[in-house]
Amino acid sequence: MMVDEEEQADDDHSQIDRLLILDRSTDLLTPMLTQLTYEGLIDEAFGINNTTVLLPPEKFSNQSKSDEIPTEKKKVLLTSRDPLYSRVRDCNFNAVGFRLKTETAVLNSKMEERHNMQDLKLMRQFVSKIPQINQVKASLATHLNIAELIKEYTGTEDFFENLSIEQELTNGINTDRVNQHIEGYIFQKKPLTQVLRLLCLQSMCNNGLKTKVYEYYKREIIQTYGYKHLATLHRLETVGLLSSPSAGVQGWNYNTLRKSLRLIVDEVNEKEPSDISYVYSGYAPLSIRLAQILSHPGWRSIEEVLKILPGPTINDLKQTKTRKKWPQRSSTTVSTDSSSTSLVTLVFFIGGVTYAELAALRFLSSRNDGNEYVMATTSIINGTTMLDNLMLLNE
Repeated sequence: MMVDEEEQADDDHSQIDRLLILDRSTDLLTPMLTQLTYEGLIDEAFGINNTTVLLPPEKFSNQSKSDEIPTEKKKVLLTSRDPLYSRVRDCNFNAVGFRLKTETAVLNSKMEERHNMQDLKLMRQFVSKIPQINQVKASLATHLNIAELIKEYTGTEDFFENLSIEQELTNGINTDRVNQHIEGYIFQKKPLTQVLRLLCLQSMCNNGLKTKVYEYYKREIIQTYGYKHLATLHRLETVGLLSSPSAGVQGWNYNTLRKSLRLIVDEVNEKEPSDISYVYSGYAPLSIRLAQILSHPGWRSIEEVLKILPGPTINDLKQTKTRKKWPQRSSTTVSTDSSSTSLVTLVFFIGGVTYAELAALRFLSSRNDGNEYVMATTSIINGTTMLDNLMLLNE
């Protein structure tokens, strides 16, 4: 991790006050968890590639026009240029239905206005808005269909069981023994990435697996998925996702991090969140909690905790001169109040970042507490894509 704050001249027009560089190795735990924001779940279920997602065509077919079942996947562009998507992308999925219902009610209200119009001027204004209304209607239909697909994905017994295992492990429950659910997934020959995400999570939450537990998992994985994955397990050890029985996890102490940084939040309001933990329904991403503490009260308050994290921490801080006053921005609007001071931090992720982490940073920016965050990254990832890249080396 590196923090750099440059001393700026009074006439300097830079809007970046501080640079925070986070290497992915600082927080390998977060990507292993299932993202629970709307955008994050789209990525988990279908994969977002260069802001586009390919979806099953059945939900988007117009049966009234044709009886043919479409075969080509529906390509949907997901960017903030779509105002509706901008408003719901960072919501916990449990709040998305309510948001879409509200948007539907607003649209219906606008459509009903035309029935009471008597004035020609008002009619002309309404007619001029029809293209925009049709655009909103199309966007709403698209996201209602996507929400249905995500609901089908999250409504399965497999999804709930997987989520329950993650929550048990991050709460430190039964991390020191063979997990019967992970063991069952191996016996059922579930996708290897699903197994490895949970196995790596257990390893990190237990500060490394016991030798007996590790050897049992290794034996079962090799027998079920093939000897080529000996190399996969070795690479997981090398990058720090899975501890080697002989080496262990040097310095890392999840229980200390969990308590000191308040990574687990018991009471989370998913519809009206007050903490970044809403993006994982109770778990605050370690990487974003570090960025939050850097802004307030500062890393001096957690100096001992920083020593636990993998890799060096570099602080290159310089006292800035009188700073210009920049308008504070929410996630969707720009304030015109030039009297409010906002300190802007550029957070650069080396090794990738998840959509849920980006949502958490945007949430922090929207609070108007004098801190804003600009995000940059080498790639967008999730636990599956991380592990897929490691397993590709076997081929």
